[in-house]
Amino acid sequence: MLGKTAGGLYWMFRYLERSENTARLIEAGQRLSLTRPSGEDEWSSVLETAAMHWGYQAAYGADYTREQVIDWMLRDKDNPSSVLNLICMARNNAKTVRTALTREVWEGVNECYMVLCNKLARKVAERDLPEVLQMIRQRTAYVRGATHGTMLRNDFYDFSRIGTFVERADNTARILDVKYYVLLPSAMSVGSSLDNVQWQTILRSVSAEGGFQISYGQDPRPREIAQFLILDKRMPRSLSFCTDKIRDNLGYLMADYGTRLKCHDMADKLALRTMQRSIDEVLDDGLHQFIQEYLKSVAELGNQIEVDYRFYA
Repeated sequence: MLGKTAGGLYWMFRYLERSENTARLIEAGQRLSLTRPSGEDEWSSVLETAAMHWGYQAAYGADYTREQVIDWMLRDKDNPSSVLNLICMARNNAKTVRTALTREVWEGVNECYMVLCNKLARKVAERDLPEVLQMIRQRTAYVRGATHGTMLRNDFYDFSRIGTFVERADNTARILDVKYYVLLPSAMSVGSSLDNVQWQTILRSVSAEGGFQISYGQDPRPREIAQFLILDKRMPRSLSFCTDKIRDNLGYLMADYGTRLKCHDMADKLALRTMQRSIDEVLDDGLHQFIQEYLKSVAELGNQIEVDYRFYA
């Protein structure tokens, strides 16, 4: 496969995953802002989680109004990570790799682009926001479903999956890092009783509320949430699950091409070194330190995949 095709597939699915994650973060911010004590601003935390904090500050300063933050995240053309820009970039990549996609996947991406461009052509009214956020999730899920249901399990599929899980791992790690310390402001607070609505909102932001309740019951506790989102291999947005899927799909590429590259060693190292700890070891050593190490490793792995498979050659 040409490196340009591999890169187009990888980034197309990263952009789609990121747009869905952004919609989920906005919804979580909406719910959390309703449960926070008066005077506290949840929206700066949402921007920080989405890695849009500095860009927003450069454009608007420290004025974190709900309407302005949501508009920045959804449709501001000066924000390269706004949903509108992400969907445009996903479609541009899909056009580049059109021959690698099935008709259903291409139509899903194209429809996603047309519908969301129409919905985000103007500022979203508060009454329309739930519908728009749901539409973003549904349209990206449709592309993912078409991919699972129609694409041949070859290198095209593998690069698509790697892009999805690199992005998803990064998103879950960021939510854990920022949200855990927003709601637990000091180490002394770990394990204390906090409002269930806030914790359920965090779980909901990664589609984990139902799975958590099946596994741990109705009472969300910080330690168990951390364990579920980091180490539970059944949870499709946990760090462990994403790491395993990245390694699996890189392994399929290695088998197909008959070549082991540096990225394969890095993926194995990430899985074995980072994910073979108990949750108590993670919390004792420091959740923030663990997450920062994981984020750095995932970013380095993503960069190495681009180098090894010559995305820009």
